[in-house]
Amino acid sequence: MPLQCGIVGLPNVGKSTLFNCLSNSRAQAANFPFCTIEPNVGVTTVPDERLNKLAELVNPERIIPATVEIVDIAGLVKGASKGEGLGNKFLGNIRETNAVIHVLRCFDNPNVVHVHDTVDPVRDKEVIDYELIMKDLESIERIINKLEKAAKVGDKDAKKGLEVVSGLKIHLESGKAARAYDVTPEEKAFYTDAYLLTDKPVLYVCNVDEASVINGNKYVEKVKEAIKDEKAEILLIAAAMEADIAELESYEERQLFLNEMGLEEAGVNKLIKSAYKLLNLKTYLTAGQKEVRAWTITDGMTAPQAAGVIHSDFEKGFIRAEVIKYDDYIKYRSEAACKEAGKMNVEGKEYIVHDGDIMHFRFNV
Repeated sequence: MPLQCGIVGLPNVGKSTLFNCLSNSRAQAANFPFCTIEPNVGVTTVPDERLNKLAELVNPERIIPATVEIVDIAGLVKGASKGEGLGNKFLGNIRETNAVIHVLRCFDNPNVVHVHDTVDPVRDKEVIDYELIMKDLESIERIINKLEKAAKVGDKDAKKGLEVVSGLKIHLESGKAARAYDVTPEEKAFYTDAYLLTDKPVLYVCNVDEASVINGNKYVEKVKEAIKDEKAEILLIAAAMEADIAELESYEERQLFLNEMGLEEAGVNKLIKSAYKLLNLKTYLTAGQKEVRAWTITDGMTAPQAAGVIHSDFEKGFIRAEVIKYDDYIKYRSEAACKEAGKMNVEGKEYIVHDGDIMHFRFNV
């Protein structure tokens, strides 16, 4: 099952417009709540200029970039944790994702209806946070009940777990997300199985007007202040403008448009890269005449595990990995030249693969 980022937010904040820009799938973008009833899943490529530069040197038959899955989830309303609106379905869909892209409306437009009539991104954030926290509290109560029973019969681990999880309950009741709860990995293990909604990594996307896409506006400043303790990234994107860019036919036309707006890169490209990072993903590369390809791995994977991404036999019969750093490959312009210059390293089973490593695996099954 591939890792997924879920796009969430109140109705009419620009989720589906953004999703349409990210994906070849076409979610319905309309000016009324709940236009996205079922979660739309889109597979989008991860922009990576390294592939193009390698292809210039290798001249492969094809280029295959990494991909990331984005899920457009139905808009949430107040009371979702009690089943209001599409609440139960919404919360269930979030639980199935690995990270959250939280879209906040940070623009004024009388022609776009707001579910609460006024624009206030911090209030909108708090509405969703509240519903997610309430659902998490239900999960935590079940864990506490289980730990209390075990502690009564003298389970020392259960007593320690009860202390940790009871502290988390107080933390959630104060309106703070589980991801901001300061625990060790060992302590977190007491509630990992709960798959808490507010424990997922989050990226805040401020959907702004074109004039605010570079420097932001008063709404963006309020969001920055509200999330300062969350250690979360924030991106400014003008979804309406991104939709216009997506309609342009050629790469040259899109770049010209961006240059006129004073932008170096499309907002959706930044968002895709941030989503990839949010999922704790990295890329290693293979380069040959057949293809130049980006392979997706989780940060911290060893060489055999990375080899298994290509085929399970590669991992089972792993012998060694021949590794060239991307910058070295670009400098020396070929695998043979890198090898001659002593820039090809032979690595064993313990090697941790780095982002941008160009890999060749030796195996025997």
